[in-house]
Amino acid sequence: MLASSGQGAQMQIRLEKIDPSKRQQRFYVMHIAQTLFGEWCLIREWGRIGTKGGQRLVNYVASRAEAEAALYKRAAQKGRRGYQLRETLRTF
Repeated sequence: MLASSGQGAQMQIRLEKIDPSKRQQRFYVMHIAQTLFGEWCLIREWGRIGTKGGQRLVNYVASRAEAEAALYKRAAQKGRRGYQLRETLRTF
């Protein structure tokens, strides 16, 4: 269970990959959040732009620093695959 707005520190980035020649319209969103129990997690969501649903994966980590490192590593991987940064939100 994640902390409600204002209780847990959060960070979010949104990446998109749009390639009309390949009919690709994808998004990839990552959140760092703290649970009500003080645990840190990296939440990843991805799917096709304009559709409801998609995939979601929650990874629990030992610290905020570990979650941030995982987020930046994954963002770099996605950048090498053609994804572009669309939005960043930080509320620590």
